[in-house]
Amino acid sequence: MIDRLEVETVLTLAEELHFGRTAERLHVSTARVSQTIRALERRVGTPLFERTSRRVALTPIGTQFVERLRPAWHDVQAAVRHAVDAGRGLTGTLRVGFVGPAAAQVLIRATEQFRHAVPGCEVQIREAQLAEVPELLSAGTVEVCLCPFSDALPATLARGPVLVREAFLLAVPTTHPWADLRELSVSDIGDTPTIQLAGAVNPVANPAAGPAAATLHEALTLVGVGRGVLPIGAHAQRYHARPDITYVILRDTPMLEWGLVWPTERSNARIRAFAEATVGSGVPSPYLSHGNS
Repeated sequence: MIDRLEVETVLTLAEELHFGRTAERLHVSTARVSQTIRALERRVGTPLFERTSRRVALTPIGTQFVERLRPAWHDVQAAVRHAVDAGRGLTGTLRVGFVGPAAAQVLIRATEQFRHAVPGCEVQIREAQLAEVPELLSAGTVEVCLCPFSDALPATLARGPVLVREAFLLAVPTTHPWADLRELSVSDIGDTPTIQLAGAVNPVANPAAGPAAATLHEALTLVGVGRGVLPIGAHAQRYHARPDITYVILRDTPMLEWGLVWPTERSNARIRAFAEATVGSGVPSPYLSHGNS
């Protein structure tokens, strides 16, 4: 039979075709690589590699051997990983929600990293409105959601690491005098009506209440027709550009933070592994900074 060191040695040497580089990759001595290959060749009864002072190459039998061995070894490794993941609860499907296109970009990167780290677990994604996040999590429709950290979120939700921090902008009608300005202070808003977007983070203290909106697109449309203004994260300049709206930098506000939330009592290995995979998945923007920067 063939042991793990022999498998790893012959497959690595088949890739590198160099004993020194193979030894470096396997963290063993060059002599150990040579001994392992010679012992395997004695057992097989024929050379697997041709060696000269200038080159290393697979023999025809060595090529056939490697072509059959490599997929079999990958299957063995996958079976071991699956067993380990199953023991840790890292199999099945993780249902993930996200709020808006900026979060979707973070989620794409996070999902790729998660699938690489936990190949035995699938990810099912669903877009959500911020106001419906608590209900979706409570009902189990999604297990974890990527969204802004809002005070409107229940205290029963656990929060993962901050993935993205972004400045606030103020969405104003393009026809409004403020549209000609580069920036405004929160104090400049005064009694200007502010669109009430369900579940949204509003950095304006005691805003003059404008019309209510259930979705972001509805809120921006209300801004566009002159019914009020809307504080919004800086991602809007990239993902929600509209001819009827201008985004003005809003000074004197805290950063808006984004990350994962999930019901504390339902925390499990899949969610924790996904939270780890999301770190470093932020989306670059002139007004955004990664949570781990």
